[in-house]
Amino acid sequence: MREWWNHDHSPEAVEDDFGDTVDRAEAGEDWLAELDGTPIGLIQYSRFADYPDYASEMEPVYPVGPGAASIDYLVGDVELVGRSVGSAMIHAFVAFVWTHDPTTTHLVVPVSSANERSWRALLRAGFHLVARGEMQPDNPIHDRMHEVLRIDRPVAAS
Repeated sequence: MREWWNHDHSPEAVEDDFGDTVDRAEAGEDWLAELDGTPIGLIQYSRFADYPDYASEMEPVYPVGPGAASIDYLVGDVELVGRSVGSAMIHAFVAFVWTHDPTTTHLVVPVSSANERSWRALLRAGFHLVARGEMQPDNPIHDRMHEVLRIDRPVAAS
């Protein structure tokens, strides 16, 4: 996880990174994922309309369009990595998004191409690959190439 989430883990840095969303002073949302009542991961949810710089960064690789949101995620327990827990967590959160935010029409998630475990988890959760291109990596040690995956809100049956 630390390789892909290039963050300082000190209490001050955690407050700096997550305090505004916890205090609802920022538009993004942070959600804990639990398994049998035990926290196992984190999912961040944000609408591109609330982060125009992020949408602009995506534009050359994949224009997100109106109604788009994104997620970022991690499984924090190393014992659960590689056991499809991440895919299940993402799948459950996507279902939640469709009820939680009726303005979101689709989710677009850029993932470092080198983080194959992550983008494969998205594929297993129902996303499909829509683009590949260069973007600024979260961790400067990684290549700029990213996979961009998308999932659309299900069409209501008539």
